Amino acid sequence: MGAPMGSTPMTPMTPSSSLGKRRSAGLVILLSIVTLGIWTLVWSYQNGDELQRNAGRGVGGIGYLLITLFIAPVTMFLMANEVEQRYRERGWEPPITTIWGLWFLLPLIGNLIWYLRIQRALNDYWTALGQTNDPGL
Repeated sequence: MGAPMGSTPMTPMTPSSSLGKRRSAGLVILLSIVTLGIWTLVWSYQNGDELQRNAGRGVGGIGYLLITLFIAPVTMFLMANEVEQRYRERGWEPPITTIWGLWFLLPLIGNLIWYLRIQRALNDYWTALGQTNDPGL
């Protein structure tokens, strides 16, 4: 375990409650489709909360829940920005940047690509910090 590919290596932290949970991107997408988008609210809340707990700042779970509920495309920019900042703070090259939020402009396939990329970036980030859970929900 270490820094994401192409980044400066870093000693992993011991897993703690401030680390987020790795999730299966495929399962997230499947549940989002089966629940007609309701799972995206849960997913946004969970990831927003984990990012805030890890860094001590950020939009947070409730913020992401409300933004996703009322103006969902904004979530795509904000979360990508938060993930990008977490990588940069550690001196790592981010695999996703704020501009990735523009995928919302491409119906359906754009959302799928965004979810796959953001979840992979989050999973890699948590893994580099020492998270070892099996990806699930």
